[in-house]
Formats: sequence, structure tokens, C-alpha cells
Amino acid sequence: MSADWPPKARLTALAIVLGLLQSAVFGQSIGSADAAQRGQQLLLQRQESGCVLCHRIPGLPVGGDIGPSLHGLAERANAQAVRERVVDPRRFNPMTIMPPYFSLTGLHNVARAYQDKTILSERGLDDILAYLMQPEGARR
Repeated sequence: MSADWPPKARLTALAIVLGLLQSAVFGQSIGSADAAQRGQQLLLQRQESGCVLCHRIPGLPVGGDIGPSLHGLAERANAQAVRERVVDPRRFNPMTIMPPYFSLTGLHNVARAYQDKTILSERGLDDILAYLMQPEGARR
């Protein structure tokens, strides 16, 4: 990275590189049936992931209407693009109400019990992606 890049551009480039590395290292579980099953269970735990509070998700009996439906997600996006949106959606829309599931920066009024903790673990994020990125006909 060039030293004359603005700090925000350097951070963005670094975040992209780290995201690609995370995908390479942790992404091996994406596509695994066990990971997808764990992802489904995590999605059903409303307080753990929160996804179903805002999104309709194929194969799940509950879902909100605040965010877009995730039906057909695997057919219209790749796992890395979805990962980046879940990790920190503020990079794509600074005014989003979707929480940054794997970021600790720029947060305000975080309850003491949750300070310095991400919403999802690496495994949790990978498991949810494994579930979401299955072709819709593959879900049980």
C-alpha cells in the first residue's frame, strides 16, 4: 500500500486483504453439511445471531421484513461478498441499521457485557455462510 493513500483508503484495502485471508483460512467449512446444519441452528437462535429479526431466510419458519429476503442468495452472490456485508455492512452503507457482526470499531453505547466482543465468532460466521450459500433445493 502506498504511504500517500488516505488513511481511510489504507484501512479499506487492509480490511479487504484480511477478509480474503480469513476466507482462505476459515472458509474451508463453507459448503460442509455439518457447518450448514450448525449455521441453521445459529440462525434459529434469534438472540445469538439476530438475522431472522430482519431477514426472511429459506428453510426457517420465522423472519422479518426490515432487511431484504435472503431467498436465492447463493444464486445471486458469492460467499466472499456476503461475508464482507456481514462482517461490517457500514463499509457499503454507512447509514445501515444492520449491525457489524465481526467489527469492534466505531461502536457506541455497547453494553458492558458485550464490549470487546464480536457478535459472531469466526466459526459462527462461517457456519451461517455455509447455510446461506447452499442452493435452495439443498436445504432440509
